[in-house]
Amino acid sequence: MTSNRKLRPETLLAQAAHFIDRTTGAVVPPVHTSVTFARDQNYEPIGDAIYARYGGPNCVDVENILTTLDGGAGAQLFSSGLAAMAALWETVATGQHIVAPNVMYFGAQQWLQRICARRGIGLTIYDATDPSSLERAIRPGQTVVVWVETPSNPTWDITDIAAAARLAHKAGAILGVDSTAAPPVTTRALDLGADIVFYSATKYLNGHSDVLAGMLVTRQDNELWAEIKDIRKLSGALPGPFEASLLLRGLRTLSLRYARASDNALRFARHFSNHPKIETVLYPGLETHPGHDIARRQMTGGFGGMMSVLVRGDEQAALGVVKRLELFIPATSLGGVESLVEHRRTIEGPDSGVAPNLLRFSIGIEAAEDLIEDLDLALEGV
Repeated sequence: MTSNRKLRPETLLAQAAHFIDRTTGAVVPPVHTSVTFARDQNYEPIGDAIYARYGGPNCVDVENILTTLDGGAGAQLFSSGLAAMAALWETVATGQHIVAPNVMYFGAQQWLQRICARRGIGLTIYDATDPSSLERAIRPGQTVVVWVETPSNPTWDITDIAAAARLAHKAGAILGVDSTAAPPVTTRALDLGADIVFYSATKYLNGHSDVLAGMLVTRQDNELWAEIKDIRKLSGALPGPFEASLLLRGLRTLSLRYARASDNALRFARHFSNHPKIETVLYPGLETHPGHDIARRQMTGGFGGMMSVLVRGDEQAALGVVKRLELFIPATSLGGVESLVEHRRTIEGPDSGVAPNLLRFSIGIEAAEDLIEDLDLALEGV
């Protein structure tokens, strides 16, 4: 691009940041499989890349797009979501303190509890549905990271990012936001005051259930960010060029996929919100959701395809519904083009705090009428 025009997200994504290979004219970035990159006669790097463990061209392509989408100062692509989170937790020293919500991705919570116990780091869990709980959990001068997940998995509660940022910054802490279920086509957490935004890039960013990756985007290029970059370089926790290339391909349709999933999910949620065999539909797009007003302010591009329903009855009733579904695939993950259903308590195990009759749905891009009919028929047999 020769002009300074600010492109809208849809355009930026569809054109892969207006990529054109100046050597071949290709409009799709090539896959660079090289592990090492040559230097010139003065022993200066010929390009930006030096060695694949430091980040190759395909990773950089993805990072550049996410940096622009989020309005950040930089992005780092990791081999998984947990690898990205682990890099952030690694920056916290013994004796310091982290605050995290009671409802969050259970794998992340397990890793956080593990590293805090082993490293002598304080950890306080707060009730994400109670703003005063977050304020009470923060220890000014000791808390260094306040962690927020919004919408939260699997209850889809909403946290006010701007309010959380004010509390964190007042105490001298940074705010990290897991925005996996609200990608930057709907929420720009950095604009709302977050310091670090996290994505499991496996989910909506890729959207095709064929890439494992994680992403951190920073608001400032500061000492903390330099340390995170060093941690990734030293640990080698970044995806290969093929995975990065697939992720870039998925990003090109993010706007379309997210808009269709959001539309499908809202229709699905409204249909079942008064169903006699459903206790509750947990979806922030419903006006009856307690976090709807905040979600409407934060999620300006749609409420996404993630929701949970509480089936009337016990765990066996919920599992019975799963068995009768024909279109929804019973599988773990979310944000793909295909619709999934998961009995979350089974996945998390006996220590899970998830209601036994909760089913988590990832609504995809199929015809909404077919998805609605599938659950309607499944509920008939309960």
